[in-house]
Amino acid sequence: MIRISCDVHTHTLASRHAYSTIDENVRAAAEQNFEVLGSTDHFSGMLYPERDVRNFQFFFNVKSWPREWHGVTLLHGCEADIVDGDGHLFGYDIPVDREINGAPLKHPTTLKKRVFRDCDYVIASIHRKDFTLGQTPAQNAQMYVNALQDPKVLILGHLGRSGVDFELDPVLEAARDLGKLIELNEASLSDSWKRDKSLAPCRHIAERCAELGVQVSFGSDSHISCGIARYENVRKLLEDIDFPDGLVACRSKEAFLAAARTALSDFAL
Repeated sequence: MIRISCDVHTHTLASRHAYSTIDENVRAAAEQNFEVLGSTDHFSGMLYPERDVRNFQFFFNVKSWPREWHGVTLLHGCEADIVDGDGHLFGYDIPVDREINGAPLKHPTTLKKRVFRDCDYVIASIHRKDFTLGQTPAQNAQMYVNALQDPKVLILGHLGRSGVDFELDPVLEAARDLGKLIELNEASLSDSWKRDKSLAPCRHIAERCAELGVQVSFGSDSHISCGIARYENVRKLLEDIDFPDGLVACRSKEAFLAAARTALSDFAL
């Protein structure tokens, strides 16, 4: 039986359309005997109309979080939107020249750099696909590859429900060669309005990951604590296709941390 013990794609109240605190999510992971919880609130234009650093300050004080909490190793990341056909991530073009208290920065930066600085890792996802519609499948594949090449990006999120027309194998081969992870997303398979469109693409992606030797990550993508560390549908998918256990990066804390250290040069845990 496939065992997963790390949920590395979850959301708190800071995502605005989620409903639980970080403490509630950690407790839920502990109740399921999970070893690792990754908290990855949205870093996206969907949160606030104002492109202001103060609206994203919930990413800045994570050093106050304990690394070990209720027996769970707690990681801090974000789910960053891919925002154009070149694979740029949200905030790359938003200048930041002041701190949240209004004090001027000695070295102006971008919102993306400021947020990514304190993240252990980043999930790159698409939540609106209109900018991909005029591109060829090869161009859309290159978009995903470009996003993977960001030094903070560890995971491509919910590829199977993005609705983007892209060539799969070049993306998977790039992930494999970079040591990065392709997400198998529980919400894509458990929510009835997503599952009908997502099941076949998710299965195909998992099958090709197995054939090409690409590591996968697990994310409940839960926006409320009762969904944390639940993976019934992902487990069924993996078992149905006899997915190699050694390619499941979230099978243990040691396996996930090893994958992160391999892929991310500044991963310090």
